[in-house]
Amino acid sequence: MGPPLRLVSPHAFQAPVVATVDLGDARDRDLIRRIGGGDREAFRHLFRRYSPTALALAQRVLHQPHLAEETVQEAFLSVWRNPGGYDAHRGSVRAWLMSTVHHRAVDQVRREEAQRRRAEESVAMPGLPPDDPGEVVVEEIGLPQERAAVRGALDVLPGEQRQVIELMYFDGMSQSQIAARLGLPLGTVKSRCLLAMRRLRAALTWMER
Repeated sequence: MGPPLRLVSPHAFQAPVVATVDLGDARDRDLIRRIGGGDREAFRHLFRRYSPTALALAQRVLHQPHLAEETVQEAFLSVWRNPGGYDAHRGSVRAWLMSTVHHRAVDQVRREEAQRRRAEESVAMPGLPPDDPGEVVVEEIGLPQERAAVRGALDVLPGEQRQVIELMYFDGMSQSQIAARLGLPLGTVKSRCLLAMRRLRAALTWMER
């Protein structure tokens, strides 16, 4: 018979696991330190390491992939601009990043709801002129010289918002005409237009960088 079987206590494996976690935290802190010095490769490494988890978290809060991606990009850009915001005494880099993404996702939800309410109220409130922001869209985006850039930026919009902007922007239709054509309430068209305008401006700003 061979030697008796000896069971190893689970505690025997505890130290290496803790050491691995600590080593990972140390590497993350080093990445933050290097980012503070303007190291772009360190920033790319941090993004590759945590962006999938951050995106999954943002999608759980927002339920819209395009908004989740936008939120994650904004969160990581804030890290690039202000890596000193990380405080090692308050937790790991991972926890800090996920907290940043979560807060931004919640703020995004609140902004979306506020914009929808304002768009609906603008239709219901008496005494306001029947505004048609078609010309405003053109002015703010900077047509005609940026027509190609705008067409590319339209890809960031969800389908229902892109449809409204294309009808207004390329076909010259008023919001009332769009509402009639699509069989939608005018307030819904206004809301989609406002949300689309904000995303287009953000996308064009990103492209200029």
